[in-house]
Amino acid sequence: MKYNQLGESDLKVSEICLGTMTFGQQVTLEDAHKQLDYAITQGINFIDTAEMYPVPPRAETQGRTEAYIGEWLKKQQRYKLIIATKITGPGRAVKWVREGALNIEISNIKQAVDNSLKRLQTDYIDLYQIHWPDRYVPLLGQTEYNPNFERETIPIAEQLTAFADLIKAGKIRYLGLSNETPWGLSEFSHAAQQLGLPKVVSIQNAYNLLNREFDRYLAEACYHEKINLLAYSPLGFGLLSGKYADGKKPENTRLTLFENFGQRYFKQNVQEAVAAYVEIARKHNLKPAQLAIAFVRSRWFVASTIISATTIEQIKENIGSVNVVLEKEILAELDAVHTRYPNPAP
Repeated sequence: MKYNQLGESDLKVSEICLGTMTFGQQVTLEDAHKQLDYAITQGINFIDTAEMYPVPPRAETQGRTEAYIGEWLKKQQRYKLIIATKITGPGRAVKWVREGALNIEISNIKQAVDNSLKRLQTDYIDLYQIHWPDRYVPLLGQTEYNPNFERETIPIAEQLTAFADLIKAGKIRYLGLSNETPWGLSEFSHAAQQLGLPKVVSIQNAYNLLNREFDRYLAEACYHEKINLLAYSPLGFGLLSGKYADGKKPENTRLTLFENFGQRYFKQNVQEAVAAYVEIARKHNLKPAQLAIAFVRSRWFVASTIISATTIEQIKENIGSVNVVLEKEILAELDAVHTRYPNPAP
């Protein structure tokens, strides 16, 4: 397992991060702890969660994921682990979180942090992320910005000031963004520099063989601002594992259990691209999931690739991707498919 410095922080994160959004919905407390135990034996020191989890988000399960991690975390050597969580923002139908007080402003942030600390049974959060922007942006498969959807928003400088107070108090160590845009990332960086406020160290966005939109503009912004990507959905909602090939609908998978979930992966050319990538994996005697994760790991801007699963067998296979190094020939074949089917699931 390799460890990479996260932005300009002093955090050294494992190149594979254990994502936990299935904990408390598809994964029981016992199985969640088995995943966590196995992950750390393999050198993973980085665990990602969110106050909104598990997904799909529901009022009756909200916060359960952090609570599962907290029960496990209290038995661990906390200083060896890097725990990341996220604050829920406005604009999505999750009004049960903090009774609908979702704007990224000081009182909501303090409540969200305190609630997460309590559920996680820890005194501090290593990386605290804004799950999605306070302002309007196209999200989760939306591809067009529409100024008619603009809404009132908390100024970025005010958001940073609130987080600065919590960093000074020792409740969080570093700040990250998620589902952010090039403009937003740059504005956060510039405000921090101009006002002497904490700079964000990471951005957590979707990135996989079906969605390489990050390459176009965000990669440039991250390079100049010295910010790393934490890549989520490296398997494209599981499609790139090949488990849905030929119309299969495996039990206890998100696309089987939850209708209308993951709509970005039901677009034109997605199935054709998946089939082509799976064919490349089989041609080179690789498991499709390991090929997909190894591709994400190979990108220069990725500090850690976030995996999540419902079974320990999937976790073992996904972590095993660290032993896969893609040769130039394979990378060229992947690029050829990308040229044929560019970003079918942005």
